[in-house]
Amino acid sequence: MQRTSDINVLSTHELPSPVELFEELPKSPAQAEFITRSREDIHRVIFTEDKRFLLIIGPCSIHDLEAGREYARRLAALAAEVSDRIMVVMRVYFEKPRTTVGWKGLIMDPHLDGSHDIATGLRTARKFLREVIDLGLPTATELLDPITPQYISDLISWSAIGARTTESQTHRQMASGLSMPLGFKNGTDGTLGSAVNAIKAASQPQTFLGVSVDGRASAVATAGNVNCHIVLRGGSGGPNYSTDDVTKTTDALKKAGLQPSVLIDCSHANSAKKPERQPDVMAEVMQQVAVGNDAIIGAMVESNLEAGSQSFPQPKSDLKYGVSITDGCIDWATTEKLVRDTHAALASRFA
Repeated sequence: MQRTSDINVLSTHELPSPVELFEELPKSPAQAEFITRSREDIHRVIFTEDKRFLLIIGPCSIHDLEAGREYARRLAALAAEVSDRIMVVMRVYFEKPRTTVGWKGLIMDPHLDGSHDIATGLRTARKFLREVIDLGLPTATELLDPITPQYISDLISWSAIGARTTESQTHRQMASGLSMPLGFKNGTDGTLGSAVNAIKAASQPQTFLGVSVDGRASAVATAGNVNCHIVLRGGSGGPNYSTDDVTKTTDALKKAGLQPSVLIDCSHANSAKKPERQPDVMAEVMQQVAVGNDAIIGAMVESNLEAGSQSFPQPKSDLKYGVSITDGCIDWATTEKLVRDTHAALASRFA
């Protein structure tokens, strides 16, 4: 008989089921309590019951575990220093969308050698998330593959759906069943419609094909996730974090019957893809906060131990420590100043 399926499939490798990974790498009761509390705190920030500023900050992606650990230790100390006005959440991004091809993140290629050892990637992600949580830092990630959340979402405090996938029905359905607050980014063209529609869809009950914790294909029915908000990241037409842009966004959210809460991504098109401009973007955002704009609930910043980025692939032995292999970041000294300046700028919100 003529073969009609899997013609282009080279191989398949069975993965452990989510429940098997949970049993191998369980979260502790203290970790579960911390995740629950941090999610509740973020909910209160989104709905403005908590005046603190939500700051999602950290490396564009995690590729070097030791550098990631050092960054997390430094950030935990800084977060404690500013915790009265800022809720710091560490970016722990394990999946990276690619425009064409390229390294797709630590889960997909944990050895950085094209071997695509996904089972090890999933284990590595759970282990690293537990380490960050034990430092007292809430965790944030972008969920790209719809199967990934079954393995790691119990250790995530906040998640994002990126500009490339905000229009995706699959990701809207996935978001409707997630247990943590979530930000939808505006489209790559800078328009708001896809993100507003995504929030509406994710807040409603959905039924879709998914994977159970036992690893079986399943029909998943959700209650909807009411803890979704918009993330402004600019677009092909330029930045979209000005006062007029924020007003336009909150008007669109109100018209759709949604909570008018906005988080500003200081990177991507809002900084013209120049990472060193992120502090300038943050300063301009904080000027809006200082004059009483309570719709701005937080910001996102790409930060690492060292500034910039480095090309990849290249031999791992040649990689510079603490430098991103995806988007460029600001360095640690700049990060400390940005966070402390933001803390000072929030004085009026707490007056």
